[in-house]
Amino acid sequence: MMDPCWRMAEYGLTRIPFQLVRHERRTLSIQVLADGTVRAVAPMLADEYEVRRRLERRGAWILKQQRELATLPPPLPIRHYVSGETHRYLGRQHRLRVQVAEDEGVRLTRGELLVHVRTPERIQRVFETWLRQRASAVLTERMAACQERAGHFGIQHSGEFSLRRMTTRWGSCTREGRLTFNPLLIQAPRECIDYVLLHELCHTAEFSHAPAYYALLGRVLPDWKARRARLNRLVELPYVN
Repeated sequence: MMDPCWRMAEYGLTRIPFQLVRHERRTLSIQVLADGTVRAVAPMLADEYEVRRRLERRGAWILKQQRELATLPPPLPIRHYVSGETHRYLGRQHRLRVQVAEDEGVRLTRGELLVHVRTPERIQRVFETWLRQRASAVLTERMAACQERAGHFGIQHSGEFSLRRMTTRWGSCTREGRLTFNPLLIQAPRECIDYVLLHELCHTAEFSHAPAYYALLGRVLPDWKARRARLNRLVELPYVN
């Protein structure tokens, strides 16, 4: 992926600055990031005029997304890996309690996340390894429930998925139906995890974000907008400009 460069689009009398990023892909993706930044991820040889024209056609949607983001609470503070700091797990804040021990690991007990490490320098690594393991287990469990729900609407999928840290997305789906999810989802409540899983499962039947896709998502999960809003309010992706 090439480094982003700033460009300007216009929607009526409103100017919309956006980041143009070139990437080895076949389609154009227009994103509104958590801080309100507009990003267009385009194929390497895409015509810049066409990218700007496509973005301007979506001007109303972009401005709506930015207005909604402006109403959300300020970004969550950076979390540190020391005793007493709080970290979110399945939607709830838990305090870390770090103890030096030969056998490393993490245990949830009495509202605390008890972290055993051989040396303090290993706290973050041990804790994040545990979070990823929990993400794999919980998402596998929720995927089974979501497959059953989606199946009532004609959506069939093996349920297989991979985990990958992503800076701007909770999940993704390829045209071939391969699903990838962000392990940071383990910080969200189960109802928000289900929203992300069902969002991507619906893409296996309707790949684009056309009206047919949202009609399907609305049938599968009628309260998806409320779940998405709660996810964005509680858990922030660590996007860095």
